[in-house]
Amino acid sequence: MKSLLENINKAFDHRIRLGIMSVLMVNDRVDFTTLKELLGVTDGNLASHIKALETEAYIQVEKQFIGKKPNTRYLATTAGKTAFKNHIEALEKLIQKS
Repeated sequence: MKSLLENINKAFDHRIRLGIMSVLMVNDRVDFTTLKELLGVTDGNLASHIKALETEAYIQVEKQFIGKKPNTRYLATTAGKTAFKNHIEALEKLIQKS
C-alpha cells in the first residue's frame, strides 16, 4: 500500500514556491515583476525560491532585453508541471483521508 505522503514533494513545501508554480501552471510565461507583485514578496525572497525551483528543473528562465531594459521571464517545465500536479493530487488525497 502506498503512503499518503509518497507524492508530497519537498520542493513545494513553501507557500512562495506553491505560488510560483500555481501562477506558472495557468500562464505560459510570467516575468519577475509580475510574480513579485502577485505573490507580495521581496526581490531577494522571490529570487531564492525561483533558484530552488530552477535547480530542480521545474522552471525555466528566459532572459531578454525589451528595448534597453532587461526582462526575465519564467515558465514551468514539463517535469515541473507533472511534479506539481502529482503534489497537488497527493495533498487532495491527504485532505480527503482526514
